Amino acid sequence: MYQYDALDQAFVDRRVAEFRDQMRRHLAGELSEDEFRPLRLRNGLYVQRHAPMLRIAIPYGLLAARQLAKLADIARRYDRGFGHFTTRQNLQLNWPKLADVPDILAELATVQMHAIQTSGNCVRNVTADHLAGIAPDEVDDPRPYCEIIRQWATLHPEFTYLPRKFKIAVTGSPEDRAASEVHDIGLHLRRDAAGSIGFTVLVGGGLGRTPIIGQVIRDFLPLPGLLSYLEAILRVYNRHGRRDNLNKARIKILVKSLGIERFREQVEAEWRLSRDSSPLLPAAEVERVRGFFRPQPYEALEDFDATSGREPRFKAWYRYNTRAHRVPGYRAVFVALKAHGHNPGDMSSDQMDAVASLAERVSFGLIRTTHNQNLLLGDVRQQDLYEAWLELERLGLAMPNIGTLTDMIACPGLDFCSLANAGTLGVARQIQERFDDLDYLYDLGDIEIKMSGCMNACGHHHVGHIGILGVDKRGEEWYQISLGGSANGFTALGEVIGPSVPKSEVASTIERIVEAYRALRADGERFIDTLRRVGLEPFREGAYATHPAAA
Repeated sequence: MYQYDALDQAFVDRRVAEFRDQMRRHLAGELSEDEFRPLRLRNGLYVQRHAPMLRIAIPYGLLAARQLAKLADIARRYDRGFGHFTTRQNLQLNWPKLADVPDILAELATVQMHAIQTSGNCVRNVTADHLAGIAPDEVDDPRPYCEIIRQWATLHPEFTYLPRKFKIAVTGSPEDRAASEVHDIGLHLRRDAAGSIGFTVLVGGGLGRTPIIGQVIRDFLPLPGLLSYLEAILRVYNRHGRRDNLNKARIKILVKSLGIERFREQVEAEWRLSRDSSPLLPAAEVERVRGFFRPQPYEALEDFDATSGREPRFKAWYRYNTRAHRVPGYRAVFVALKAHGHNPGDMSSDQMDAVASLAERVSFGLIRTTHNQNLLLGDVRQQDLYEAWLELERLGLAMPNIGTLTDMIACPGLDFCSLANAGTLGVARQIQERFDDLDYLYDLGDIEIKMSGCMNACGHHHVGHIGILGVDKRGEEWYQISLGGSANGFTALGEVIGPSVPKSEVASTIERIVEAYRALRADGERFIDTLRRVGLEPFREGAYATHPAAA
């Protein structure tokens, strides 16, 4: 993984010192809340419903064991002993004391971590496929390009105060595990006819109040033009993006209003003007950064059946919680943060410490965070899988439900977030209780539930096979159900099936929907494929079959 040099470390240390002084002045009454707000946001600090919330950057989802151990220590000493992993591959602390935040940032700096640009109207944490570098179907490892973009975007003088927040995702595989088509910019690695690396560039995607799927603005961008082309896009957005209306400030609104052809013309014109002043990305710099992501020192191993003679529970875990690796003799192992009875994405300090130690033993000391709010040990020898399973079982992190209905995404909702209209965590537990039979989950197969507590869509409900959106109705929590969303290669926005339902009816409504699927599916057909084949109406009828429609 990328290692700071002296300049990187000095930059982060100075930023900590600056924020410490800003916090001192704020607490002393020298900086008003309005003056302090943009300063704290630039350092990942929000004020939530009950306490401050600090969002810590995990660039492209890659952590060293020492960094995860430091997060465990910080959560234990400065928070309530747990952290929440998000869909942007970051970690959030939900209960730090305001005055302690500079100390937390100083602690993070000792392990080459920070919270810079995890909030505010700037380029946020660049995300990537959690199987980057190990996926058998990968064109190229996206992480070096994510790191190059991260360094370019951090405190870029032109793009520090954009009209709105800006999110970039990079993927190197045909299966889009980074949900890149619902980002402001999505970059798909590909090779041209000569075998040279470049990118298909998508622009104008996003969820929230106005969900839009990104559109291709350039079919093939040669690698040397990466940063200059990103600059051209951001300059057009910075120049023409709306600043008078928060709900219309994202680049997706600009692209929609201009149309992709006109927006492309403006970007290409800007790129032609700026290419002489914006140097091409040097091949030497690409290779320098790529050097931090060289393949691990893998052993020469052969694949073998790790499940032979093992108990059924291990076999289920192997089937659902491990994935193929491009190197023979290795598997990628999910650390499941979706145990029934627990909040999706939450992890205790003790669990973090233990997983850091496990990663040192079985996965070259590296851990990955995923878009779906789990962790991943990317490089486990097949002969070590049973040991890994035993330890994850002991920790409550081996729930064999990855890719099933209870492997759901959920934002923190009304329990923490000041923007939320309704709770999500209680609904998640309600669904877990209703679908607690693993054999039943396995029979249902691949179903993605994604849940948000408000229209900001931090839980990506628009692109869930089943999407759940919390809404407020006269002070009561209700839930809108949508079906048909997807974000992994066949991106689609879900469609609301009917009136919202009360909190007590969410799990039973989901159960009626999946029972309709069981009655309608063809042999081997996934939920989303059945839905696309037969349409929404049979599912709508099933959802509201046994009780009157909600008001």
